[in-house]
Amino acid sequence: MFNQKKTYGEFLTSEEKIATNILADRLMLLESGGIISKEEHPESKAKVLYKLTAKGVDLIPVMVEIILWSEKHHEVHPFATQFAKMVKKDKAGMLKQIKAGLNREQF
Repeated sequence: MFNQKKTYGEFLTSEEKIATNILADRLMLLESGGIISKEEHPESKAKVLYKLTAKGVDLIPVMVEIILWSEKHHEVHPFATQFAKMVKKDKAGMLKQIKAGLNREQF
């Protein structure tokens, strides 16, 4: 949602270092819940693009609030700290910017 990752490989090589079986399971759960959808990759038949659905996009404000709460109450990744600072300056503008970026790339 925030890092513009779209393929299994991009998720797999993320900083979080999620195990392959866990990643596959989570992607399947998100898809079955209607949060993400899969489509063919325009450059490779071996790859699949994962995209947020409209239902997934509706979760953006919720995710932003969870990040703000986490940053307030826990030690978090520097990305979350930086993100929280930007959101605190202009939450409505930041949400609009995130959704606009997703609309260009996701839909």
